[in-house]
Amino acid sequence: MTHSIAKLLRLLGPVLALAMVWVCFALAVGPAFTSWSNQRLMLQQTAVVGVAAVGATLIIIMGGIDLSVGASIALGTMVIAALMQSGFPGWLAALGGVIAAAACGVLIGALVTGHVARVIAVVIAVVLAVTTWNRGIGSIVTLGWSVHGTHLIGGIVCCGWAVLVPLAGRVPVRIKPVSPFIVTLGLWGALRGLAKGIGANQPIYPPSAGGLDRLMRTSESGISSIVPPAVWIMLAVVAAASALLHFTPFGRSIVAIGSNEHAARVCGLRVERTKWRVYMIGVGCAGLAGVLQFASLTIGDPTTAAGYELKVIAAVVIGGASLSGGRGSVFGAMLGALLMTAVDNGCNKLHLDNWVQEIATGVIIVAAVAIDQVRQRTG
Repeated sequence: MTHSIAKLLRLLGPVLALAMVWVCFALAVGPAFTSWSNQRLMLQQTAVVGVAAVGATLIIIMGGIDLSVGASIALGTMVIAALMQSGFPGWLAALGGVIAAAACGVLIGALVTGHVARVIAVVIAVVLAVTTWNRGIGSIVTLGWSVHGTHLIGGIVCCGWAVLVPLAGRVPVRIKPVSPFIVTLGLWGALRGLAKGIGANQPIYPPSAGGLDRLMRTSESGISSIVPPAVWIMLAVVAAASALLHFTPFGRSIVAIGSNEHAARVCGLRVERTKWRVYMIGVGCAGLAGVLQFASLTIGDPTTAAGYELKVIAAVVIGGASLSGGRGSVFGAMLGALLMTAVDNGCNKLHLDNWVQEIATGVIIVAAVAIDQVRQRTG
């Protein structure tokens, strides 16, 4: 009976926490907070953190951690802006931002599993891709290709170098696995530095948003008239990740590794391969969050999303995930992200200073970790 009550509280906890916060601000602020326009704004503001939190949930359930989420989002906006400045259409630039983040995820996964050959392959693939883009494209232009055709061929050639990564997986060259905390802490600074380097320490202003800005705007008709497309994208990502966790062998492997990695190995699960794939998907979600962030800013900003790693991890833990791995909910993570947005929005409506909001966010993060510790002791 006690176990059933504890399980029910874990499921309803994120909903109850969000409801309590919403009611508190509704009573304190009034119609300015409860109006539908403000609810729609909060959903829109949640999309970036919510999408990133879905990827982080998969990583945390597996027993890992990602402290480079904010840097990955910033890198995504810079890659998108740089590609659009070079003439790429919006959708292709967005795809490039997601692929760049996913490549960072492969690099993290390779370091976490100690697969040095895959690390080298990622670095070589990136160097070859950049070289192809900077030098090889010029020769294609001289052959009379159109600008858009040139960009398409160049993108295909650059992505083709990614074949090196799975091939490197067959090379039995290993180092001692590095702690995910240390790896992602290092990448937190390195990716942020790379984002600044792409724009020579300045934001990148593309000639247009390439239609991506429509992701953050409502339309006059259709489902996008209810909430912006970014919200529907977040819900689609949540649904896809939930289905992955509950209905596929890959998802069950993620939970098994997070629950007991040694037992997972004994049962024959390919732990290393699962880990780098989860990091690729998880950081790829951060890249998709970067697309939504670019849609909101319409520029590439290397300083954007600072502190998002804490918001994302807090959202995941509030949503019912255990920092020890083996347990979590992507739907709960979305509710946790919405709770963080409600706190920010409510504080703004009350005209509270930023330092008050930062204190409130810090208290929520500490409370979320404390609740996680209680969950672990109570089973």
